[in-house]
Amino acid sequence: MTITYQTDFNMWLEETAQLLLENRWQEIDKEHLIEEISELGKSERRAISSQLIRLLLHLLKWQYQPQRRSDSWLDSITDARTQIELTIKDSPSLKNYPQEQLEDSYEKARRQAAKQTGLIISTFPEECLYALELILDENWLPQ
Repeated sequence: MTITYQTDFNMWLEETAQLLLENRWQEIDKEHLIEEISELGKSERRAISSQLIRLLLHLLKWQYQPQRRSDSWLDSITDARTQIELTIKDSPSLKNYPQEQLEDSYEKARRQAAKQTGLIISTFPEECLYALELILDENWLPQ
C-alpha cells in the first residue's frame, strides 16, 4: 500500500477506508495513516491562522485607509470571519486557537498591511489594539 500512497493518494484513501471498514487492520498502511491524521489537525489550525491574518489585514486597511474602503474588503472581512467560525464549529477543541495565534497573526497582518498600503509599518500599532471578540464580531469594524 505504500506504493499506492506515493503514486495515487486518492486511491490510497479509498483502499484505506475499505480496509478499515472490513477490519483488516494488518493490511493498513499505519505509518502513512498516522501521518495523514496528524496533518488534518495541522491543516485546521493553519486554516484558522490564515483566515485570522486575512481578517486582521483587512481590518487594518479598513482603519488606516478609509478613503479606499470597498465592498471587496467587506467581503474579505465577512468571509474570513465565517471561515474561522465554520472551522471552530467543525472542531470545537480549536475554540481558543485564534486567541493563541492573535499576536503572531497580527504581526504578519501588520507587515502585509504596510506592503499593500504603501504606508510605513510604524503607522500600524506594534500590538493589536482589537479585542478578539470584536475581531470576530460580524457587526464590528474599526473606525
